[in-house]
Amino acid sequence: MGRIPLLSRPTAARPRPAPTVVLAGIRRAGTSDIARIDAFHHRCSPAGLHQRWGRTRVAIRDIERLLAAGTTWLGLDATGRVTAVATAGRVSGERGVMDLGLQVADAQQQRGIGTLMARHAAAHARSRGAHTLAVYTAVSNTPMLRLLCSLGPATQTPHGSHVDVRVQLRS
Repeated sequence: MGRIPLLSRPTAARPRPAPTVVLAGIRRAGTSDIARIDAFHHRCSPAGLHQRWGRTRVAIRDIERLLAAGTTWLGLDATGRVTAVATAGRVSGERGVMDLGLQVADAQQQRGIGTLMARHAAAHARSRGAHTLAVYTAVSNTPMLRLLCSLGPATQTPHGSHVDVRVQLRS
């Protein structure tokens, strides 16, 4: 099946509260943050991890690969605790395309944190010459699909229960 433009935002199964960004800051992550990222993943639900990673546990080697695959940022709350992790990198190897990975702590979802982190990653991608963000996610991940539509014109290519979404980055 070919690419299908996302013409409208997917509808959510639950009502959405008004966005309230509760991040104290965003900073670049490095190998010295592996333990903090690991602790963040341990606070995420198995369902949340499965939706992002396709499995319910994230190993240290997965975090090391994440850090090596591109630029990773931590979204921090007022206490300095990791609330979100975003990565933008050239995983696919396609010219002008950067892959986006994003995870927000379960208790902090639907507050605009994912959007803020994704916009930060998109700005980084644009500054590195990318014209497109690529995301591979579950068709049922309506919050992510809605977020991607907010970043720019998006197309999707279905792959069974998953979809490859391409977002054209705005200048």
